[in-house]
Amino acid sequence: MWVQFQTAVYYLLREFICMNRTTAIVGGIVVLIALGGLFVYANQGGFSPQGVATTTPDTTGVPGANTAGTASAVTSSNVTTTDATAIVTGSIVPNGALTSYWYEYGLTAALGAKTAAQIVGSGYSSFSAPGYIVGLSRDTTYYFRLVAENQYGRTYGAAHTLLTTHSTPAPQGGVPTSTTVSADGITKTAVNLHGQVIPNGASTQFWFEYGTTVALGNTTSLQSVGSGTAVVPAATSLSGLQPLTTYYFRLNAQNQFGTVNGGTLSFTTAGPAATPAPAVQTSNATAVGNTSATLRGSINPQGEQTTYWFEYSTDSLLGAVLLKTTPQASAGSGTAARSLSANVTGLARNTTYYARIVAQNSKGQFRGDNVTFKTK
Repeated sequence: MWVQFQTAVYYLLREFICMNRTTAIVGGIVVLIALGGLFVYANQGGFSPQGVATTTPDTTGVPGANTAGTASAVTSSNVTTTDATAIVTGSIVPNGALTSYWYEYGLTAALGAKTAAQIVGSGYSSFSAPGYIVGLSRDTTYYFRLVAENQYGRTYGAAHTLLTTHSTPAPQGGVPTSTTVSADGITKTAVNLHGQVIPNGASTQFWFEYGTTVALGNTTSLQSVGSGTAVVPAATSLSGLQPLTTYYFRLNAQNQFGTVNGGTLSFTTAGPAATPAPAVQTSNATAVGNTSATLRGSINPQGEQTTYWFEYSTDSLLGAVLLKTTPQASAGSGTAARSLSANVTGLARNTTYYARIVAQNSKGQFRGDNVTFKTK
């Protein structure tokens, strides 16, 4: 359809060039309107470029948003076929939940057969999802699509077709093997992860998954281990971990024949545990007079030396222009909530004020919710 339209536009423009200026201008406007209409039609699903197949975006688990949801799946049109096999590809975003995938295929659009399920993990990054289909008939057209599933539901990639032939030899190699090995170099915030991979004759990559539960959820970058047939060590280093925390991890490997997962192991970072952020709460003001008030709040320093002050303003947003603050004072370093207050004077009569308490320590600044009071 698109090619036919382009051809028609070409001949229209050629005719307009041969006309007088006024007619050509009017004709050009008509062509532009037609082009705009076709553009809208295309973007509303009237047609799609060849070689593109995607699912409807799932907004419940946007990658990187740290909100788990249904996985997304994209079927690729790139296929390698022989007389009885096909290597198919696609991509998956697990969206924060442990996700498996497989390919459905068949002689009609109804499909009917499927490959064995493989686990790709639970991260928020896009992962390749290769599959190897065997037992096909020579010179026969098949339909196939990628399917992904996690605890939030099942997603189907768009369908493609493939034609098996007899001219291409069967690919060499097979799915890799992956073995997770114990971690070492463990500190309060860092660790070295180890494993072993056998590529089994096909170009292979590996990555580690890790997290504070057996659902994992975090992934390292992909690294290549070549296409040999011998055991290859796999290793990576993690940093920015939480002290005195148990982490779970495993090694994954993948080549064109599929994805394999090593066993899940665990390690515990060194202590002591990290000090949590102070707990901060603003209370209602008391002793509100014509031009003065007592601002109140509470802070639990959570064991770390903490200072505090109050912010107040006639601006509900407590913006910098009108903002006033009380002098800083110590909230101590205890582990229980401590009631705090500060007297403010020089306020305007019959005026609404907004106030909040602020705590600060090595972890940063933390503000309580805003409260309001009105002078007399």
